Amino acid sequence: MTQLLKLPIGIQTFEKIRSDDYVYIDKTAQIKHMIDTGEYYFLSRPRRFGKSMLISTLQSLFEGRKELFEGLHIYDKWDWDTTHPVIRLSFDGVARDLADMKQDVKNILRENQDCLGVSCPDSDDIGGCFKYLIRATYEKYGQKVVILVDEYDKLHSGQPGSA
Repeated sequence: MTQLLKLPIGIQTFEKIRSDDYVYIDKTAQIKHMIDTGEYYFLSRPRRFGKSMLISTLQSLFEGRKELFEGLHIYDKWDWDTTHPVIRLSFDGVARDLADMKQDVKNILRENQDCLGVSCPDSDDIGGCFKYLIRATYEKYGQKVVILVDEYDKLHSGQPGSA
């Protein structure tokens, strides 16, 4: 009897795909090449083109979630003893105006502070808090901080479907 494959339709997290045995096309060779040859990347691709999945994969990789990469190209080519703290900014909400957008960013920064165990002294100063979060995270963990930005195109001016 043929086993039906579980397709990850609508699933955007690497952990869920790997943990729940969904089909995963191994792109970790390309991810490793990207990490080894560059420092900053801006990926502009159409919607539903795998940007969020890539961000999730990078986060799991830099956080050292070795068990999720077993059987993949990168598994024996990555230094699993060195992990990096990750600041993930995902703008997946729809901000209707500037005040909503500022509140969304404050909430995102607060979530990262909670995850990393770092607190900004003045959370009303968004730019200052972000700079402090990066610096304090580096000092706390002693490793370069990885910053991943997802759904940057969701910062709307109030018109659903416009970017």
